[in-house]
Amino acid sequence: MKKPELLVTPQSVAHIEQLIEAGADAFLVGEQQFGLRLAGEFTLEEIEKSVELAHASNKKVYVAMNALYHNDRVDLLRPYMEKLAAIRVDGITFGDPAVVMVKREANLDISLHWNTEMTATNWFTANYWGKRGSNRAVLARELSMDEIIEIKENAEVAIEVQIHGMTCMFQSKRSLLGNYFLYQDKAMEIDNRSGQKNMFLHDKERHNKYPIYEDANGTHIFSPNDMCLIEELGELMDAGIDSFKIDGVLQEATYVTKVTNLYRQAIDAYSESSAAYDELKSDLLAEIEEMQPELRPLDTGFFFKETVY
Repeated sequence: MKKPELLVTPQSVAHIEQLIEAGADAFLVGEQQFGLRLAGEFTLEEIEKSVELAHASNKKVYVAMNALYHNDRVDLLRPYMEKLAAIRVDGITFGDPAVVMVKREANLDISLHWNTEMTATNWFTANYWGKRGSNRAVLARELSMDEIIEIKENAEVAIEVQIHGMTCMFQSKRSLLGNYFLYQDKAMEIDNRSGQKNMFLHDKERHNKYPIYEDANGTHIFSPNDMCLIEELGELMDAGIDSFKIDGVLQEATYVTKVTNLYRQAIDAYSESSAAYDELKSDLLAEIEEMQPELRPLDTGFFFKETVY
């Protein structure tokens, strides 16, 4: 059985070293000027160091360019992508067709992973972007297990699925937090997550707390629970899903490293035999539950329930 890629979002170059030891196969990095909701901010120099480090261990580095670009950012795309190609990144995650156009115009030899967060919900659209240069589709988090398997059966491109971590529920290009505090005559410095990890929206009716932060791309609100599919990997591996993603946004580096190692054990066990995996998976889930932040209960996302809008 072909093992799926274990893709993780690291917080720093040093964190990549730890994640390699933990068993990660690939890393998604970037900076908020071009990418959305990343676990850490990586300059071009740090991306180059990440590529050198990863390639030395036969791992891969992808760069997030999944923001929606206004006119003032379009001219920045080509020089940025040319630099990424020069330092030999293994792929670019994109949502805006401007990225495809720049790749064509600059004749760049670089893989593209289509990721529009919520609209990758069928194989027709995945194949549409495949015919336009993408070799991977990052599926929406709102899909059920059956829908994911059906898409994989019909897709002409590789399929990536998130298996652990927070999921974004809402994004606004507006600075909602900054505007709120400004309305109250209070100054608020936006520090790209690092100072806002304990900022929540409280829903007293449902007893939920939604993590929220603001950066150069606007305001982002996340689900009250963390997705965790460590007990459900068998069906996805049988279906041949190409990449499993652990999203480490707003999590501690030590937590992400430990979770990565637990999923590494799960993937390796199922590759050996389903019996080995069945014997191990409950213990792996228990380890995650033990270190899970109190405010972040675990669930299986939409994998086994219908999306309700």
